Amino acid sequence: MSFDLKISLLPETAATLSPLHKKLNKLIEQIEQQKLDLALWQNAKSEIQSYIQLKLVPIYRNLHAVYFRQLNQLWQHLQQEDFAKADLAQLDAKLAKLAKQLKKSNYLNSAELEKIAEVDAFYQQHHAHNQKPNKKGKSAQAEQSKVEGHVDIEQETVEEHESYEEWDSEQYQRQKEEHQRKRLAQKREQSEKLVNQSLKTVYLKITAMIHPDREPDETKKAEKTELLQVVNQAHEAKDLFYLLKLQLQLETNKGKSPKALTDEHSKFYQMALEAQSQRLASQIDDITDSFHWSEQPKPKNMQVKDVYKVIDGDVSVLKEQVKWEKERLKYMEKVKGLEVLLGNGVL
Repeated sequence: MSFDLKISLLPETAATLSPLHKKLNKLIEQIEQQKLDLALWQNAKSEIQSYIQLKLVPIYRNLHAVYFRQLNQLWQHLQQEDFAKADLAQLDAKLAKLAKQLKKSNYLNSAELEKIAEVDAFYQQHHAHNQKPNKKGKSAQAEQSKVEGHVDIEQETVEEHESYEEWDSEQYQRQKEEHQRKRLAQKREQSEKLVNQSLKTVYLKITAMIHPDREPDETKKAEKTELLQVVNQAHEAKDLFYLLKLQLQLETNKGKSPKALTDEHSKFYQMALEAQSQRLASQIDDITDSFHWSEQPKPKNMQVKDVYKVIDGDVSVLKEQVKWEKERLKYMEKVKGLEVLLGNGVL
């Protein structure tokens, strides 16, 4: 689409624009930038994916392999050895965490994933079994403590819950993230519906304004025929932004001041443009989210160069992590080594 429709750059009209019309021009400029950003991300996508495959994937594959060996070794010790209550709490927490990390891994084979599913299911059931009794125990203990005049009424309950506090926190976080995903999906669905409705409305208005069959002048008729072809292409591509800009330009260029645009028209433009902007922002987020592997929050207004920085930073951190996890695994392979880790609280 090569037509220049940025009416905000026309000096003869800028001074006469209403506040709402100026707001529309800001939205137009914002969307133009978003379209450029989206094209940039789309063009960079394959290159970034290749870089991830080269740099990150081998390290994650190695790390997950070490994690699985840790899980398998700890699970065997748990079945074969007797441990103190405090040590059991550490082992349970570690195994539950490893199972959670690995159960959706793309780097392990089916037999390994079956073992992980077995461990994960065990701790899911274990947690569910202990959760309600512990709550009843806490209530009963509180009542008993009141009767006996005990000051520390929560000590035993805290010990019982110690192994599961992290689990509860993670469960809450999962529910929170799921709620956020649903809200975002609803917002996107509403924006998509408004865009589709607006697309049809704007398209019909433009075709009524420029239809060649209504033009007696042959030169202008040829121009309108060419423009109608472009409009049809934009409609097929669902390019609401282009069609809105064109409609705005056509109505402004009727020989009337931009003030001639009614509030109703302007509000419609605003809603439709905001919906288009939301759609573009969602498309950009989908791409940048797929590239953001780091545990750190995604940088605001993330740029392509930021992705490479994050990947390189993750590579450095993960290499160190693999090194230390392998060292930890050596201790886990023998009961005495495992006892050292448990005794120092570094399991």
